[in-house]
Amino acid sequence: MPHVITQSCCSDGSCVYACPVNCIHPSPDEPGFATAEMLYIDPAACVDCGACVSACPVGAIAPDTKLTPEQLPFIELNAAFYPKREGKLPPTSKLAPVLDAPVVYRRPGGPLRVAVVGSGPAAMYAADELLTQEGVRVNVFEKLPTPYGLVRAGVAPDHQTTKRVTGLFDRIAAKDGFGFYLNVEVGSDITHDELLEHHHAVLYAVGAPNDKRLQVEGMGLPGTATATEVVAWYNGHPDYTDLPVNLSGDRVVIIGNGNVALDVARILTADPDTLARTDIADHALAALRASQVQEVVIAARRGPAASAFTLPELIGLTSTCEVVLDALDHERVSADLAATTDALTRNKLEVLSKLGSASAPITRPRIRLAYGLTPARILGDTEATGVEFTVTGSDQVEQMPAGLVLTSIGYRGKAIAALPFDEASAVVPNAGGRVLEAASGRPVAGTYVAGWIKRGPTGFIGTNKSCAAETVHNLVADYNEGRLRDPHHKPGAIGRFVRGRKPDVIDARGWAAIDEAERTRGGPTRPRDKFTAVPDMLAVAADAPSRPLHQRLLAGLLR
Repeated sequence: MPHVITQSCCSDGSCVYACPVNCIHPSPDEPGFATAEMLYIDPAACVDCGACVSACPVGAIAPDTKLTPEQLPFIELNAAFYPKREGKLPPTSKLAPVLDAPVVYRRPGGPLRVAVVGSGPAAMYAADELLTQEGVRVNVFEKLPTPYGLVRAGVAPDHQTTKRVTGLFDRIAAKDGFGFYLNVEVGSDITHDELLEHHHAVLYAVGAPNDKRLQVEGMGLPGTATATEVVAWYNGHPDYTDLPVNLSGDRVVIIGNGNVALDVARILTADPDTLARTDIADHALAALRASQVQEVVIAARRGPAASAFTLPELIGLTSTCEVVLDALDHERVSADLAATTDALTRNKLEVLSKLGSASAPITRPRIRLAYGLTPARILGDTEATGVEFTVTGSDQVEQMPAGLVLTSIGYRGKAIAALPFDEASAVVPNAGGRVLEAASGRPVAGTYVAGWIKRGPTGFIGTNKSCAAETVHNLVADYNEGRLRDPHHKPGAIGRFVRGRKPDVIDARGWAAIDEAERTRGGPTRPRDKFTAVPDMLAVAADAPSRPLHQRLLAGLLR
């Protein structure tokens, strides 16, 4: 009964280190880890101990006998990663190499203090790595009243197993030395230099919040948006609750075919009664109940072999949704299959080859994958009415009517006040997370990056763990070697300073109150019912109970 990793895999890597026989690959030390679509258990080497199940933060691993029908394809997917061998492999005592936590050498000036800007996966993994050392203090600053970044606002509501990683983040936030400063925007409410006056270092883990924009005529018309904006809309991000999402037409077109495009298409065609058991925002659920959409077309410029979505997401999509191709695209799939030798690409094409025909009558909302279409312009004068494509590599024009046109062509990092920024790559210039001056290439004292703002928008939730670990190792090395200046103020001063600038800052107690209220609102059928308006969040946080007396006394002693 070997264990199997399924679609929910986040590439955290904790399972790798938990495995006593080193049967999960690629491991973080292997070259393919950074680009792998998921991790894989070798069924011939697995000893069925279940250690990986406990280690996985998103519940992605299960015995092969306990998989749901939708998860069964992952048995073969895991096995296919490994070469064919005869029989059961003998157990091994070899363990995956573990990168030792950085050792912080104490200095007379007090404990290492780090400000982390952002509260998504890269930020929380960085905090976790720092807090392995006794005495270290980490203060996490987030502009929203709620933490965890794209896990809260970016993961699709029907992927609740993936959102289980917030349980890990909650445990990190409960560690001694951790502090939340939510509803505080660095660069506006407080500056980079002011953070450095209270900390040895500032680590930015702010992601890549901007969309790449499609530069064609008509983008920006009512009825156009980005897929990322729609994701934020149905996830209840307070900045996008009023996004106009027109679902009155019978077709939506999404330009681009990465995983985000698949997520949006799946939500737009899902049964609202099923979504009602998730944490989808109430306003989005109401709009989807009234939706007239019968088809979501995911249009790609290149052919099937170049599909940007991952194989796990494709398997997940086809197991729950009706996905079709037209006759020409079925021909394209067959041609690519005949010419492709890459195993992963062939696996994708094999799945695509089994899809139904777009010529079949539409009996329920469906998804159609369309290839070889280059967007030329958005149709419509005062609002979007469709897309005009050219068939890629030709002058042939194809017009596709649609009531809503979305783009999903990637993310870009955003420049950070007081930091250098590379416009071409849309990242902060860095070496192993150390921010570098644009002109000289020398490290900027006390300034670091992790996550997408460091490496670009690549990888998955758990990929940020190894990325953050690299940055933290370099930060600690700089601290130990005396390259980080001691803060001007005592540890307890940061709280008073922030409250002076932002009286409605939300701390860990405030976030706990919001979290509990949302879970209570969700009742027995939903994981939570999110607040989507900042004033409502602030009101709940303001009613949070005060810290116990002993905690307040201790905080006073640390000032």
